[in-house]
Amino acid sequence: MDPDTKLMLEFAEGDKSAFEKLVLKYRDRIYNLCRHMLNNAHDAEDAAQDTFIKAFQNLKRFKPESSLYTWMYRIAVNTCLDYKKKPFFESLFKSSNDGEEFVVEQSSDNPSPERRYESKQIGYAIQKSLKRLSQKLRTVIILKEIEGLSYKEIAEILDISIGTVKSRISRAREELRELMKEFTEQN
Repeated sequence: MDPDTKLMLEFAEGDKSAFEKLVLKYRDRIYNLCRHMLNNAHDAEDAAQDTFIKAFQNLKRFKPESSLYTWMYRIAVNTCLDYKKKPFFESLFKSSNDGEEFVVEQSSDNPSPERRYESKQIGYAIQKSLKRLSQKLRTVIILKEIEGLSYKEIAEILDISIGTVKSRISRAREELRELMKEFTEQN
């Protein structure tokens, strides 16, 4: 029996601390997903918290033959999509214009100022380009490239076929390439 199933059985038997263990296990990944989908730390915190509340309320509906991991991600994705539909989605807390919130891996521990500037610019371009993708394409590319989920997991989370996932990822990559070209030509 996998550890998640064990914790869920303990929760079903009345052990509330079992759910707390699940929250601790998944909180960073759920928050990061929400952060990438909403582009806003404040809203991401709220969406992540709402995700766990919804999971808590619906844990008895969870089917053990599915992965808890993908079930939680599905709740998070749907919660983020709901947040984007809210009329007051635009928060007072905005991401910075210089792309600081986007992490770009660097090959050196002590990059030169030029390299740091270049990395910031690339991060900014990627962030801006992601925002210009349609919600469907942005969601699959975030789940695949940033969250590192498999095609199967993405298909389960979004309740679409694996073929649709592959098609959307392909389209998202192509659109990102074009958007990145536009950005680099402007600068």
